[in-house]
Amino acid sequence: MFTGIIEGQSVLKSVTKSGSNKEFIFESDFANEFKVDQSVSHNGVCLTIEEIINNTYKVTAVDETLTKSNFGHLTEGDYVNIERSMLVNSRLDGHIVQGHVDQIGTCISVEKMNGSFVINFKHSLSNNMTVEKGSICINGISLTVFNSKDTSFSVAIIPYTWENTNLKYLRIGDSVNLEFDILGKYIARMFLKNS
Repeated sequence: MFTGIIEGQSVLKSVTKSGSNKEFIFESDFANEFKVDQSVSHNGVCLTIEEIINNTYKVTAVDETLTKSNFGHLTEGDYVNIERSMLVNSRLDGHIVQGHVDQIGTCISVEKMNGSFVINFKHSLSNNMTVEKGSICINGISLTVFNSKDTSFSVAIIPYTWENTNLKYLRIGDSVNLEFDILGKYIARMFLKNS
């Protein structure tokens, strides 16, 4: 369980295919704080730390993860947002994030505003949905939705988030991991069952 408040970034050093899985070696200033068997969010994907060597560590993504997230498209040198699992006795500063990506979204525009940024995304029509002023997790970041439509939405990014996450590298057409709000998903499912 995570909050969507990013602690830092890791850079991808290597990718190795292992059957239908892929093994990823990341470098991070946080590597010495990780523990083997610990769950860490990578761009919103909950992955298990398998091995730690100096300032690098290894995680494995299974085929399901590679298909439903942008992990299938990562290449050496890419940056991912990282967050360790939340502590039960700390504040929930973002929103409840499971680390289970629902689908890939696509960046359709990045607009520089007066001191901030607005990023517009599209996603496929599905049971997943956004609501005006609701929460969404994009590449592991807890953000607030506006311009909510059936297959698109916008988010506003403050300078701190822009500088301290991988959103600053986003270009039109880039894919992002989307995890829709868990409470909204449960409510939507209840309505679908009762209709």
